[in-house]
Amino acid sequence: MYELIVIGASWGGLNAVSSLLDGLHDDVHQPMVVVQHRSAQSEDGGLEQLLARHTRRAVSDARDKTPLEQDHVYVGPADYHVLVEGGHLALSTDAPVRFSRPSIDVLFESAADAFRDRAVGIVLTGANDDGAAGLARIKDLGGVAIVQEPESSVRRTMPDAAIAATAADAILPLEEIPAFLYGLCA
Repeated sequence: MYELIVIGASWGGLNAVSSLLDGLHDDVHQPMVVVQHRSAQSEDGGLEQLLARHTRRAVSDARDKTPLEQDHVYVGPADYHVLVEGGHLALSTDAPVRFSRPSIDVLFESAADAFRDRAVGIVLTGANDDGAAGLARIKDLGGVAIVQEPESSVRRTMPDAAIAATAADAILPLEEIPAFLYGLCA
């Protein structure tokens, strides 16, 4: 049984994550952690409030030592890496990875290490290769790797890099990802 869903997005990601949450079935209860590349000047709570309009799940910024709870979406705050440590989240101000903080790779690799074959990773639209190595680690440790179909992405660089890095379990148009998650997790 899968116990955690991690999602990474960059350019075009707000609409992609919003669409995924809009289509997600209520019977998918796993906690979700979302990292969206954004600048250090991003207003705290802004992304959280926007995403909360697209789901009945609780949505909040990830905080250090926050326990992972069912039916909850945690959003990586601007200028912090988000790590999964056992059953809770940790924040870090370590150097940017692939020019990004938060880094999708940091989140995905820590989720893979903590949850191994119980983790699901999703790479969405974006203009760099962040997330590819992390998704490969999720897959290598027995988890599930999902990639947004590059043709349906606003920017296809991130999905293309993820596909090149690992044998994804599913490469899907954005609108089909929620149903695939339902089949995995419900």
